[in-house]
Amino acid sequence: MDDSTRYDILFEPVPIGPVVAKNRFYQVPHCNGGGYRDPSAVAEMRRIKAEGGWGVGFTEQGEIHHTGEITPYIELHLWDDDDIPALAKMADGIHEFDALAGIELAYSGVNGPNLYSREVPMSATALPIRTFTSDPVSARSMTRRDIRDLIRWHRNAFRRAKTAGYDLICLYGAHGFGIIQHFLSPVTNHRTDEYGGSLKNRSRLMRELVSEARDVVGDRCAVTLRLCLDEMVEGARFSNSELRDLVAMHSDLPDLWDLAHGTWEDCSGPSRFREEGAQENLVKGIRELTLKPVVGVGRFTSPDLMVRQVRSGTLDFIGAARPSIADPFLPNKIRDGQIEDIRECIGCNLCITGDMTMSLSRCTQNASFMEEWRKGWHPERFAPRSGDESVLVVGAGPAGMEAARVLGERGYRVTLAERETVLGGRVARERKLPGLSAWGRVADYREHRIRRMANVEIYPGSELTVDDVLEFGFDHVAIATGSIWRRDGVARYHVRALDNDGSVAILTPDDLMGETIPTGRVLVYDDDHYYMGGVLAELAAMEGAETIVATPAARVSEWTVNTLEQSAVHRRLAERGVCILPSTALERIDRGRAILACSYTGETSDFEIDAVVMVTSQESDSRLWTSLEARREEWADRGIRSIRLIGDALSPAPIAWAVYSGYRYAQTVDGPNDDGDALPFRREVVSPVPGFRLRS
Repeated sequence: MDDSTRYDILFEPVPIGPVVAKNRFYQVPHCNGGGYRDPSAVAEMRRIKAEGGWGVGFTEQGEIHHTGEITPYIELHLWDDDDIPALAKMADGIHEFDALAGIELAYSGVNGPNLYSREVPMSATALPIRTFTSDPVSARSMTRRDIRDLIRWHRNAFRRAKTAGYDLICLYGAHGFGIIQHFLSPVTNHRTDEYGGSLKNRSRLMRELVSEARDVVGDRCAVTLRLCLDEMVEGARFSNSELRDLVAMHSDLPDLWDLAHGTWEDCSGPSRFREEGAQENLVKGIRELTLKPVVGVGRFTSPDLMVRQVRSGTLDFIGAARPSIADPFLPNKIRDGQIEDIRECIGCNLCITGDMTMSLSRCTQNASFMEEWRKGWHPERFAPRSGDESVLVVGAGPAGMEAARVLGERGYRVTLAERETVLGGRVARERKLPGLSAWGRVADYREHRIRRMANVEIYPGSELTVDDVLEFGFDHVAIATGSIWRRDGVARYHVRALDNDGSVAILTPDDLMGETIPTGRVLVYDDDHYYMGGVLAELAAMEGAETIVATPAARVSEWTVNTLEQSAVHRRLAERGVCILPSTALERIDRGRAILACSYTGETSDFEIDAVVMVTSQESDSRLWTSLEARREEWADRGIRSIRLIGDALSPAPIAWAVYSGYRYAQTVDGPNDDGDALPFRREVVSPVPGFRLRS
C-alpha cells in the first residue's frame, strides 16, 4: 500500500444515526477531576482535542439526577436547567473545529452513595453501595413507580442535553457504573418482575430509555449505548456471550454500540498489566451482529493497529481516552504524516488519579493537560522567546528534557548537559524494570524532538562543576539534577533513621536499577506506597530471591489504588511467590534479623534476612545548586540572570510532576518573579449572594 494513503481509512466520514463524524477518531468519555467545579477548564480541554482532529469529543459522565450522585468524586451535573450553560460551553468548544459533541448520561444507582444530596440511593436490587470507598450505605430496590420516575428524569436530561447543543447522547452502562448495567447484570439485578430474570427482561429498561431518548431528541441527536464487554467476575454475570446475545437481540436499537471491558480497572489497566489493543478478542465479531457502528478502546497509540482494527471489521471507530490526553493532536499528526511526533500514552494512569483524588488530572506526557484554560497552555503552540537569551539546563531527566524541549520550541538558545552517556535520567533506569518499558516513551519523545532543533545543543557524558556553570555565561540556568533514594528508612512512618547494626546489606532502588540484585532472603520495605516497592519485589522474585514485602500501609503499593492497579499488583506478587505483610513496619535491623512491628499495635516479629531494599523516600540531589547559591554574589558579574531548581532536584515526586516542572519553567523563564502572592492560574469562583459584603 502507498505510504501516503495507508491511513486514509481513518479519515473517512462515518454516519452515526442522523449525524456524521468527520473521521474515525472517537474520544470516549473520560473523567478529569474538573467536573462541575471547573467548567471552563474542562471545556477548553475538550476544545483543544477537537482542534487536534478528533472527529468525536465526549464529556465525562454527567449525573442526571441528585438521587444518583457519587460525591466525593467531582463529575458533571445535569440535575436541572442551571447546569445547561456550562455544558453548552463545552459543546460549543468541540463544535468550533467541526467535531461531534457527545455527552455521557449516568444514573449511578448502586454506585451512588448520595453523600451530598442525602437522598436514599436506589437501584435495580437492594444492595450495599458499591464504591471505591466502601461507603456504609445501602441502596433500596426500585419500585415500578421509581422506574417511571427514573425514565422521566432521563427525559429531562435528554432535553437538557439537546438544548446544550450535543450531537450524541450516550447512555452509560459499563465499568460496573450506570443503572443500565445494574439492570442488565445478574450480579446487581435479582428482580423477579418484568425487569428481572431473562436477558429480555433485564434489557427492558435499556430499551425504554433509548425509546424515550429518540422521542425527545428526534432526528437532531444520535443515541448511543456504552455497555460492558464482560463483567469478569465468577459465577452468574453479564458475560461476553450474553453481550453478544444482547446486541443480536437489539441490533438496531442504538445508533452506535460503545463497548468497554469489565470494571474500570479491567478497561483502563496500566501498561504494566495491559497491552495496547488488549480488548480486541472481546470485541471481535460483534460488528457482524449489527448494522450500526461499533467503537472500542485499547489505549491505541499505533496508527497501524488502528487501521487493522477498522480493516478487519472489528471496529468502526478508534475509541481513546488516555491517548487523547497524552496527545490531543494525535489525529492531525497521523493525517499530516508526523507519526514520530506523536506523544504516545505510556499507560501510567496518572490521568485517572485526578478523578480518584478529587483533584485536577495530570498527564505524564502532556503537562498542558487541564492547564489549557487555567494557565493558557497549549500542547503544540508556545509563545516566542522574549529576547535573545541563552539557557543552560543541567540534567537530562524528565524535567530537564521537557524544559529543553519547550525552551527550544520557544526559540531560545539551549544547552542541555547530562552527566550520563544516555538521556532520560530516572526514566532511562526505570524503563528497564518489569512492566515499565512503555515509560521510556517519556524520554524517547523528548529526545526525538530536541535532536531536531538547531537551537538546542546536547552534551551527554558531561558532569558540570560550579565553576563550569559560572564560566559559561548563560543568561539562565535550570538545575535538574534529580534525586537519590534514601538508605536510612526515613519516610512517612519513620521520620528519623532506623536503628541498623550493619549486619545485612542495605540496598535502595538506585542499586537495583544499577543491576545490583539481592539474593537469598530479601525484605523489600515499602514506605513509598506507589509503584516502586511492588516492581522491585517482583524483580527480586524473578531473579530467584525469597522475597518479603512489608509496608506500614494496609495494602501493598497502596497509592496505586488511584491508578487502578493495586489489586493487579497484589495478584502479580502473589503469583511470584512474594510474601506480603501489610500494616507492618520495619523497626530495626539487629544481628541479621529484621525486627518488624504491627503499625497499629506495635506487636513485633522478626525474620532472618540477607538484604533489605529500602523503598522509602528520596532526597533531592541539589548539591550543585547549593554550591551555586553559596556564590550568588558572582552571578550578575558572570552574566547570569537566574538559576532555578526544577523537577526532583527541587522536590522528588512522580515523573509527571517532574515533566510539569520542566514545562512550567520553560513557560515562565522570562516572566516576572513569582513572589507567591498572586495565583499562578485562573479559577472559577461562585459569585457572592446579593447584599453580601466583605468585612474589613
